[in-house]
Amino acid sequence: MDETLLRSLTPSVLGILVRRGIDFAAAEDAVQDALVEAVRVWPYDPPRDPKGWLTAVAWRRFLDAARADAARRRREDLVDEEPAPGPTRTVDDTLQLYFLCAHPSLTPSSAVALTLRAVGGLTTRQIAHAYLVPEATMAQRISRAKRTVSGLRFDRPGDVTTVLRVLYLVFNEGYSGDVDLAAEAIRLTRQLTAAIDHPEVAGLLALMLLHHARRAARTAPDGSLVPLAEQDRSRWDTRSIAEGVEILQAALSRDQLGEFQAQAAIAALHADAPTAAETDWVQIVEWYDELARLTDNPVVRLNRAVAVGAADGPRAGLAALASVDAALPRYAAVAAYLHERDGDLTRAARLYTEAALQAPNLAERDHLTRQAARLNAHGRR
Repeated sequence: MDETLLRSLTPSVLGILVRRGIDFAAAEDAVQDALVEAVRVWPYDPPRDPKGWLTAVAWRRFLDAARADAARRRREDLVDEEPAPGPTRTVDDTLQLYFLCAHPSLTPSSAVALTLRAVGGLTTRQIAHAYLVPEATMAQRISRAKRTVSGLRFDRPGDVTTVLRVLYLVFNEGYSGDVDLAAEAIRLTRQLTAAIDHPEVAGLLALMLLHHARRAARTAPDGSLVPLAEQDRSRWDTRSIAEGVEILQAALSRDQLGEFQAQAAIAALHADAPTAAETDWVQIVEWYDELARLTDNPVVRLNRAVAVGAADGPRAGLAALASVDAALPRYAAVAAYLHERDGDLTRAARLYTEAALQAPNLAERDHLTRQAARLNAHGRR
């Protein structure tokens, strides 16, 4: 059974059903039923046209469910519209489905969960594991999203800003979590860049390329996390960096600065430094100031404190950190880093331990635990 083939066909089959007027939630359920049937049948009787087979089976599953409903007249009309078997046109509907999942009635967080489930083809358990929440919690979130869009006409797809946000969050999940979606997010953002001429779309693509270029160096052979300052920069993908910088420069030249362009500029400054010691932290702080002006995001202020600490010393970084909410994720990790650089190793070790307990994934948790152990061992000498 080729699971990769099934996953690649899912968006197109779902798009076909949606375009034929089926309610999104019902179409998604029908496609999932068809995938289950494919897993059962294909190993023994592989179809000549997998996409056509899935479309026909999904359609029949929808009709079976509709027959249990009261709208008999509508069901009879849908029977007449059942697609004929045979070769089907190859169309990538994935980006269109992102716009549909980013429906104006959904919040960005609900849109991401629905996109991962309906378009990404992930199970509820996989999504819950990626977000470190109970499976039941994620199931409720996805169910609420489905109920929200159930019965709505999809003539009001989400706007570009919402789709950019969803793509950005999906990329971050693929980049930092256990579910690999980063490459797919880059592929779709390339499609969006080709379709929409806007500097923020280009800025997001540049940001993804610049971050993804460092991926090979982010983990050691044993799977442990390698901080940016300790990464082997010879393992960075220089072609992706060059492409990202070129796209960013073209976007910035249009003088329509947005948050993704500002983030990409920070990533480009990191990528441009031959060594960690040669990083232009002063300019990075200036870009964080621009980013804070654009977004007023507390995470930006948290990251800015790290940059200030590198540019002007740990005391300045701690002063900048004082204005950030201590309940923010990774606050303790940043505080630990700055206190260690300031020489307060006992407090830094305690904060690293606290940060490890709050870490969003196992790799980060292990890294912070090792940092705490290192400082505690130093204190016992």
